[in-house]
Amino acid sequence: MRRLPRLRPAGLRGRVTVAFGVGALLVSAIFAVTTYALAQSYLLSQRERAVLRQAYLDANYVRGRLESAGADVPAILTAMAPTSGSALVVHWRDRWFSSSLDVGRSSIPRSLRDVVADGRPASIRTRIDGVPAIVIGVPLPSVQASYYEVAPLRELQENLRTLGVVLTGGALVAALAGAGLGVYASRSVVRPLNDVAGAAAQIAGGRLDTRLPPTRDPELATIVGSFNSMVDTLHQRIERDARLAADVSHELRSPLTTLVASVEVLDKRRDELSPRSQRALDLVIEELDRFRRLLDNLLELARVGAGLAPEAAEPMSLWELLEHTLARSGQTTAVLSGARDVQVTGDKLRLERVFANLIDNAERHGGGLAAVTIVGERDRALVLVDDDGPGVPISERERIFDRFATGRTARGSSSGTGLGLALVSETVAAHGGAVWCADRPGRGGRFVVSLPRADARPDGATTAGGET
Repeated sequence: MRRLPRLRPAGLRGRVTVAFGVGALLVSAIFAVTTYALAQSYLLSQRERAVLRQAYLDANYVRGRLESAGADVPAILTAMAPTSGSALVVHWRDRWFSSSLDVGRSSIPRSLRDVVADGRPASIRTRIDGVPAIVIGVPLPSVQASYYEVAPLRELQENLRTLGVVLTGGALVAALAGAGLGVYASRSVVRPLNDVAGAAAQIAGGRLDTRLPPTRDPELATIVGSFNSMVDTLHQRIERDARLAADVSHELRSPLTTLVASVEVLDKRRDELSPRSQRALDLVIEELDRFRRLLDNLLELARVGAGLAPEAAEPMSLWELLEHTLARSGQTTAVLSGARDVQVTGDKLRLERVFANLIDNAERHGGGLAAVTIVGERDRALVLVDDDGPGVPISERERIFDRFATGRTARGSSSGTGLGLALVSETVAAHGGAVWCADRPGRGGRFVVSLPRADARPDGATTAGGET
């Protein structure tokens, strides 16, 4: 059995709009029904009083004429000639006379005839040929006759129908106006929430100087003040943590330099050491190198957290930057391919550190660097760094960019500071780009760095091959 799709719950703006619309519809519907009922009752009452008054006048006229000798009832009815559409019926000497061919004895309800026959005037509302009408009966005992007047309510019914249509249309217009007012009100209600959400998104993106603008609304002033105070506290804590990391890293450089110099002296005289001491010296050299890289990364992360200095950003050739980075990393430039005319804007030293860390990661954890490819897109430049390792599992592709996240190398050993890829991610993000892991055709891993192009091409052409 096919399951019906689940409806998503309406948002706050939708609920406010529906509430205003339904509320306006209910109020206008109640008003319309009440107005229609009162108008119907009033108009019917007025019409009935007018017909009763006219019927009594006509009955007196008929009685006066019938009291004269030689009265001719059809002539009397013809002479009266009602112009309001009413029909006149007279019962005299067991005969029925009518001013209309469509109205006669059968049109007079039996209950009304019985009451009039008992000598009492009466009126009744009925329908004649589907048309509502008021029938009034007046006994004329002095001439042994009964007078009836049938007043149709067709015009009144049409007026009431027109009034009903107008009131219904008014109710619908009021509902639409209420919905429009609900849209306006919901925007006024949701706008502060959108401002808070936008400010929070900017803060999450690293713009810690973002604040909500002051407001004169006393109900929002507390929220705005609390939010801005929270951001101020957060900014101060982040700056304090960044300064602490930078200060600690800086203070550790002096003893580290002393240790490195001392170990270099021991390494120069390693021939004088026993084999066991030489192995211990190698371990110390390796850990000191790891310690040095850790401090360098911590210092750089602290600088990145402080933001890119505008004067440090400059346009540069991505090909030349990668050639220089490969040469400094001891790699051959034969692995470099792709577009040669792509330019990016940024801090040259920091971008060089980004690619140096990726190359070092490929050497240490990916089984060796396989290729570096530049792909130029319309407004982005992609750098593909491939290695010969086993690749990165899908479940680990986001975690490896976290700080102090370490993994297994291609050779099965655990190494690294856990800050290299975190530094890559944060530095690239500070340059308006992104970095991620991708599947590489064949064997090996692939890291993709995306940076905005300084020479963005409006035609959208791609200047180098290579699928990511």
